[in-house]
Amino acid sequence: MREIQCRLLVIGAGPGGYVCAIRAGQLGVDTVIVDAEPPGGTCLNVGCIPSKALIHAAEEFHRLTALAATPAMGITAGAPTLDLGQTMAWKDGIVSRLTGGVAALLRKAKVRLVTGTATIRDGKTVEVETPEGPVRIRAEVLVIATGSEPIEIPALPFGDKAISSTGALALGAVPERLAVVGGGYIGLELGIAFAKLGSQVTVVEAAPRILPQYDAELTRPVAQRLAALGVRVLTGARAGGLSDSGALRVAGADGAEDIAADKVLVTVGRRPRATGAGIDGLRLEMAGPFLKIDERCRTSMTGVLAIGDVTGEPMLAHRAMAQGEMVAELVAGQRRAWDKRAVPAICFTDPEIVSVGLSPDEAQAQNHRIVTGLSPFAASGRAMTAGDEAGFVRVTAREDTHELLGIQAVGAGVAELAGGFALALEMGARVEDIAGTVHAHPTRGEALHEACLRALGQALHI
Repeated sequence: MREIQCRLLVIGAGPGGYVCAIRAGQLGVDTVIVDAEPPGGTCLNVGCIPSKALIHAAEEFHRLTALAATPAMGITAGAPTLDLGQTMAWKDGIVSRLTGGVAALLRKAKVRLVTGTATIRDGKTVEVETPEGPVRIRAEVLVIATGSEPIEIPALPFGDKAISSTGALALGAVPERLAVVGGGYIGLELGIAFAKLGSQVTVVEAAPRILPQYDAELTRPVAQRLAALGVRVLTGARAGGLSDSGALRVAGADGAEDIAADKVLVTVGRRPRATGAGIDGLRLEMAGPFLKIDERCRTSMTGVLAIGDVTGEPMLAHRAMAQGEMVAELVAGQRRAWDKRAVPAICFTDPEIVSVGLSPDEAQAQNHRIVTGLSPFAASGRAMTAGDEAGFVRVTAREDTHELLGIQAVGAGVAELAGGFALALEMGARVEDIAGTVHAHPTRGEALHEACLRALGQALHI
């Protein structure tokens, strides 16, 4: 069996793992990274990137369809046609470019990439089954970055009829009728995309409303958009198995019904890959289903660290990346600790949702006395010229010091505002700091300025 020695071994080449490996390589740490799939993990291969490509293609198709039916702004369009196979090929091309780019960056950082299935033998030794044969890797430091996977409902096992988000991103044809089980961000992002591509979509959500992780004020514009798109939403309802005819059985407040569907997209959450691959043999301390870590991503075993989805919420690629960078610098001897004040959460629905920090309800639940300010995009010249005025920007701040506690937004393109929102909270900005900053006109970002002015009782445009 071929053997490899290294200082740092990273198991999993997703966003957290590959960032950790690249940064470590940049710092001169002898690093090996192992994954059975192309570098990029779920995010680049079957998650964030391909889903956003499909969402964009669906929006373009829907825009042309709407113009063909109802001319607007002096524009008349012919009825568009869709070749989903070509759309998927375009999406796959983007994925290939990005995964190839990550591989090139690993090589540039002198990181050795081993392609194969890893099994952890102990805290210093991993065996990998590669196409060329088994490889044993011995390392001084081990980083577990094994990510997460879709949760499967026992009554709806993944297969031909019931599919995960991965299956939805590989469909060869747009399903005429699509049932989506789970009204969280993954289900609604893909459900809206397929509705725009022509599917008759029904969403089944067990909670009293969609997107229960966000407050009702934020999700209301999304609910209104779903109705406008003809998406049927069943809340307080639970999906069962399939009937003899292949319909989805649903039990709701109004009784049971069968929903005809060509495909059933199951998006009820993701579970960490915190067992298997020999991880459970290490007997690491757990935090529920996740590996328990401290502020430096250290597990209960010396020399074994963990990052990303396997370590808990929020299960987001950018959190994993930040953890990976920190861990690499720790291994290189630098002093670091996780002291982030805010991690942005984005929902790429129509309209998009961004949340950074606390909502008003969350702030009050933590006994903060607060002031808030909200600026609707209906008062934004840029939103009007873009033909989409739905949504708003909202700020929440302490009543005494005016320090910002949270910023949320819902509207077209607001995902691009997330970095600015996070920066404001990370730097401890006050409402007056944002209100005193010149914001370019006409932009959607002016809504943040106006929301802060409104929180101070000095609104100028609303």
